[in-house]
Amino acid sequence: MKKLFITLSLVLCFSAIAQDHFSGISTSNRVGILNGAINPAEFANLSKKFEINFYGISFDVSNNKIGFNDLTSDTNLEDLIFTGTESANMRIDGQIIGPSFAMKWRKWGFGITTKANIKFDVVDVDTSLGNAIFNNDLTLNTTFLNQSGNQRLSGTSYGEVGFSVARKIYENDKHKFDAGITLKFLFPGSYSNFGLSNLNGRITQNGSDAFLTTDQPATLNIAYSGNLADSFSNFDDYTKSVFGGLNGVAADIGITYQWKDDKNKYKIKSGIAIRNLGSMTFKDDNNYNSNYTLSIPTSNPLNLSLFENITNLSEVEDVLFNNNYLSIDDQNKTDFRVNLPTLLTMYADFKIVPKVYITGFLQQKMRNDDGNNQITARNLFSVTPRVNLGFFEAYIPVSSDEISGTNVGFGFRLAGFYLGSNSIITSLADGKQANIYTGYRLAFL
Repeated sequence: MKKLFITLSLVLCFSAIAQDHFSGISTSNRVGILNGAINPAEFANLSKKFEINFYGISFDVSNNKIGFNDLTSDTNLEDLIFTGTESANMRIDGQIIGPSFAMKWRKWGFGITTKANIKFDVVDVDTSLGNAIFNNDLTLNTTFLNQSGNQRLSGTSYGEVGFSVARKIYENDKHKFDAGITLKFLFPGSYSNFGLSNLNGRITQNGSDAFLTTDQPATLNIAYSGNLADSFSNFDDYTKSVFGGLNGVAADIGITYQWKDDKNKYKIKSGIAIRNLGSMTFKDDNNYNSNYTLSIPTSNPLNLSLFENITNLSEVEDVLFNNNYLSIDDQNKTDFRVNLPTLLTMYADFKIVPKVYITGFLQQKMRNDDGNNQITARNLFSVTPRVNLGFFEAYIPVSSDEISGTNVGFGFRLAGFYLGSNSIITSLADGKQANIYTGYRLAFL
């Protein structure tokens, strides 16, 4: 498992030139496919009659322990992420928007989009347990564990194709309302999950080794499908099979409102949407999804150094089985379902003076991250001032993220090309989020 964190360290360094998905540009008053991705009703507000998206790429790494300056220090990142008493959380998230098309016709708007998603998550991992496994280091001879939540290591890759339709539902001289829906067909690629809940026990240092015992039974879930069955520590395995077979459906629904000015432009535009209503089913010959009861008696403690060179979840399972720590609650080697991260999105864009705007954006997840069949999401709020000169646009997103805290970024658009980051300014000041996005789209008529 130590190899896993070496991989994460490399990914984090790569993602220092990396993003929080299209923050700032996706709420621009130059409305296009990116706006429709956060609210399908925006397809009725397209700035041009047609838009073609050639590519859009976004990468983001967020955590609650490691600052940007730590990347250049001599300290191991495993040491840093398991410091303090707060549980360790990390999100590595990549998104690629492929060839896509949108058009506006009379009161209607339409869109066809393609997207690939790659995620790896560390969710609420106890720092004492992490230190004992990855660093073999405890500050006390005995450390007590009392974790009622679910500690997870989870990876997912999947693709999607979306079909959107939006329509103007009411308009007069001052007000305009639109509604839209996107139906997304999902193509699950690979999945892995290690979920350990209700861990109550102790870790004892004995010489150079750390040993774990439980005071009461804990619950363990191990699941994998696709390339992540063989290894969850190699980042290439997340990208080899992003698009699997068609095995899931999801939907986005949304509405927008505009308070118009005398020139038929808006003074205020607001929107609300519910996104990712759905799930997908992983089907593969190597599917595996099992729930266990984990009991480690004091007479037979678990030597945590046994996990040091492990690279896949099957090896974790073998270690626990071979030492008689597991009993099977249920075991499934066929298909299993994973829920998408359902989100509530709300935003409002205010025109301060002509060509100067400020946008407030709120994202609230509607499901908890601790479910073993749940893809994670993050709560965040942002305020983005922008200047839009038509062919050129610049903006500074300021956000509060539940994982990485406060972030300040910068982005710009030159005609159809855009480049930005949600955290480039705070990254230089030792922020805990590193991201970048870029893309090109062509709008005409």
